[in-house]
Amino acid sequence: MASDLIVQRPEGLYCPPGDFYIDPWRRVERAVITHAHSDHARTGHGHYLATAVSEGLLRARLGPDIPFQGLAYGETVEHRGVRISLHPAGHVLGSAQVRVEHQGRVWVASGDYRTTPAGAVPDRTCAAFEPVRCDVFITESTFGLPIYRWRSDTELFGQINRWWHDNAETGRASVLTCYSLGKAQRILAGVDASIGPIVCHGAVEPLNRAYRAAGVALPDTLQVSEVTDPTLYRRALVLCPGSALGTPWIRRFGDISDAFASGWMQVRGWRRRGGHDRGFVLSDHADWPGLLSAIGASGAERIIVTHGSIPVLVRYLQEQGLQAEGFETEYGDDPEEGA
Repeated sequence: MASDLIVQRPEGLYCPPGDFYIDPWRRVERAVITHAHSDHARTGHGHYLATAVSEGLLRARLGPDIPFQGLAYGETVEHRGVRISLHPAGHVLGSAQVRVEHQGRVWVASGDYRTTPAGAVPDRTCAAFEPVRCDVFITESTFGLPIYRWRSDTELFGQINRWWHDNAETGRASVLTCYSLGKAQRILAGVDASIGPIVCHGAVEPLNRAYRAAGVALPDTLQVSEVTDPTLYRRALVLCPGSALGTPWIRRFGDISDAFASGWMQVRGWRRRGGHDRGFVLSDHADWPGLLSAIGASGAERIIVTHGSIPVLVRYLQEQGLQAEGFETEYGDDPEEGA
């Protein structure tokens, strides 16, 4: 019986024949990185392999001098007899699934991903998820419960635009807290920028620049240091991480309405605990139908489930006749992400 192509080690997910790790959470010599969120891309590795389009984000977050090797989507490199290629994951700019092939066997580690529902418009801030056929598929399960089902972007951004417009009409700033990488840029690409000015926190603006440098068109944004007339804030949409709430930075906007953009907002209890005026259900992860469609499209007979609702998804897949099990990882602990 052939040994597994990817196994768990204390450092992270490890490919024994290739002697490299995928999104390791401890320092290793060779790391293949699926995307730039901090629970997947960490400092200190000896060599980084990731998509070429993610280079700006990774250098912005991990340092300009990381030893980086970039691949185009679908391009293949061979290391110690293992063929490695990266394929779109639809999660954030440059996000990838890792395809590993050795001696006729194919495994795919998906990292985080978001599928595009049938009939929906793909997220234009990153390449859309593409299913990859494989023998074994390693899938996330952040929203691996049947209650999670995303609304269309048309409905979602219609809600956000109405909230922003109504606040602007009453002279209140609209403060929308969200994850700085990926979520903020997807919001920028989806809102109606004619409603008013858009102000971004200092944690968001450098990532906006990396997106623009990679060719993603985003509307004009301001930092507070560029605002000379404070009355402008009364019609502004303000994008910031949740950590900015309650700080002197947020008090400059005066009377505000605040909202939180996250997939967790689908659960009423999360909305109440946050104490926000509004919650918008917006995620860069796959919902329950998206997870099942990705798993089905992979053609894999064996599924390994990581971070999220592992027991529920494993049990469901086993009931469908698939070989399913879980991997314990340290993904999903990004303090800012808010999924």
